[in-house]
Amino acid sequence: MWRDALLVAGKDLRVEWRSRVGLGQVVPFALVVLLLFGLALGPDAQRLRAATAGLFWVTVLLAAVLAVQRSFAIEAADGARDGLRLSGLDAGGIFVGKAAALVVQLLLLELVLAVAAALLYTTQLSGVALLIGSCLVATIGLASVGTLYGAVAAGTRVRETLLPLLFFPVVAPVLLAATKAWGAALDHRPGGGLGWLGVLAGFAAAYLAIGTVAFGPLLEDS
Repeated sequence: MWRDALLVAGKDLRVEWRSRVGLGQVVPFALVVLLLFGLALGPDAQRLRAATAGLFWVTVLLAAVLAVQRSFAIEAADGARDGLRLSGLDAGGIFVGKAAALVVQLLLLELVLAVAAALLYTTQLSGVALLIGSCLVATIGLASVGTLYGAVAAGTRVRETLLPLLFFPVVAPVLLAATKAWGAALDHRPGGGLGWLGVLAGFAAAYLAIGTVAFGPLLEDS
């Protein structure tokens, strides 16, 4: 399974690197959303700093939908999805590989957004260990849910609108827990975010397990 996961992850990342879709579309979209959130809240620096964690993670969720749609659009053309089914690769490996490719893309995006948020909202990024840990486990959860429900939506004609409807309600706990963990780190209370970090880790582990088991039947039906 792990060999197949590396093959799939490498394939997805090579496609994204050559197409530059993430760099040319998803990153600018996320930066514009972050800027618009700041404009909506006004010039009050204290209010912006207080809202940094929530605005950061809402932006990540919006960008994650685009990344998931792109991940499954790769197999939408020229019968590539049928080729993936007939490849003989382990279904769990395909799930883990696609999720891993999404994790890499989203972590790079979050690095850019964290720097942009610090500059736009004049926020000092304190509690770096908690910030990095929450980003890692939250991103694994987002990528697992996105890969699972991306497979559900991929076989429908309304996949562009169905995926957000499936994705956002499920990842609401990630949004809440990640925002709380980041808020604790930015308020110089890293101990207060450890419980939320545990919630994120439990969510990520649960959906990794569910996706590994359920992805095969979903891939066959999509």
